[in-house]
Amino acid sequence: MDEVIYDAIVIGGGPGGSTTATYLARAGKRVLLLEKEKFPRFHIGESLLPYTQSLFEEMGVLPALEVAGFPRKLGAQFHLGNGTKSVKFIFKNGCYTRDTQTFQVERAKFDHILLQHAAKCGAEVREGWTVNTFTNTPGQVTVQADSTDGKSETFRGKFLIDATGRDNLTGNKEKTREIYPNHKKLAVFGHFEDVKLDDGGPGGDTVIIRLANKWFWIIPVSQTKTSVGIVMERGEFANSKESPAEQFNRVWQSSRVLRDRLTNAKLVSEILVTSDFSYFNKRLVGPRLMRIGDAAGFLDPIFSSGVFLAMYSGKLAANVVIKAVKANSDGTAAMARYEKTVFRALKVYWDLVEGFYTRPFLEVFFEPRNKWNLPDAVVALLAGELEGGWKIRWRMRVFYWLIKLQGRRPFLPRISFVDTSTPITEVNKRLVNKA
Repeated sequence: MDEVIYDAIVIGGGPGGSTTATYLARAGKRVLLLEKEKFPRFHIGESLLPYTQSLFEEMGVLPALEVAGFPRKLGAQFHLGNGTKSVKFIFKNGCYTRDTQTFQVERAKFDHILLQHAAKCGAEVREGWTVNTFTNTPGQVTVQADSTDGKSETFRGKFLIDATGRDNLTGNKEKTREIYPNHKKLAVFGHFEDVKLDDGGPGGDTVIIRLANKWFWIIPVSQTKTSVGIVMERGEFANSKESPAEQFNRVWQSSRVLRDRLTNAKLVSEILVTSDFSYFNKRLVGPRLMRIGDAAGFLDPIFSSGVFLAMYSGKLAANVVIKAVKANSDGTAAMARYEKTVFRALKVYWDLVEGFYTRPFLEVFFEPRNKWNLPDAVVALLAGELEGGWKIRWRMRVFYWLIKLQGRRPFLPRISFVDTSTPITEVNKRLVNKA
């Protein structure tokens, strides 16, 4: 029996891996996807960007997602924790934004739908398979993997796609991982019921609450369940003598906006902690190898770019493989262009992330002025517009120039994080009953 040589082997069945496998399978390519876990499985990162919508349509998975009944996301809100400032972005109001709505998702269910869809499209999907090693030889790549039932196999393919997320399999083995300096953070989070959300369409918004040196997210992920989390300095968390649940409760009680939304909330999961925020790989490609999604780079989740970047890079990687297989080439030149494109996309969102932790950025961000359509350019990026061209780029250059000016010679009001309202003094036992 002849040995199977796949057109591509994809490691990882999250949104990036499923997207790559779907595009390849729909193009008639032979693709193997190896996922170490059995789906559905819990995962954080529940807010999507509107530009995932076009990808869903191209992949043919949109009908299944609509049937799933996920909340609709039409915009995003940003608030100071003391309630003194807020700004709300509605995607359909941005003149440069092509896709104007998407879903908020419970990732266990969402990721499972994407993985099942990849299999329906013709990808060979194997769950419960852990890849241990990979090697590059002339004309192909080889991976060795073990299954949860004790089997061990070697697989060969023309290309390897690393979609292992923050496990960063190939990047760690090749020692290409770089941590962003001065950005060592973690998240403490859980799922809740009875969180106070806005009425109507805004009830599906991502809500971000900015405190002095940390921030909270509020993301509705089903008709009854809301994801709530805090991103904070890893050092502050480690130096505290409190449990994660105690830190979580103490901090939300210090904010007027959070008290208004969480006072009656009930915890329906554990309080969890995840770290290793914000890194990138110095190289995103190797011989017949491409890294996509979080295996290319992981950014602070403040602007919810993770799933979109995973799917965006997954589509790009699939296109490289499709063209290389057709031309019977190793794809080196196309992979170099892929790397440049993905690095550029990561930088767009990293610039926003870095800015968000500075006061001048916030002072400009919370005071949008409709001059030269600058807010529309920001809204477009928040929606996922990475191919808007010069009309977006020059406006963002002006936006960052105004931030720099605000830091040197302020022209907008200074912000304050001080909350003078009376905080809650007794911990709400319902929030820690399962912690």
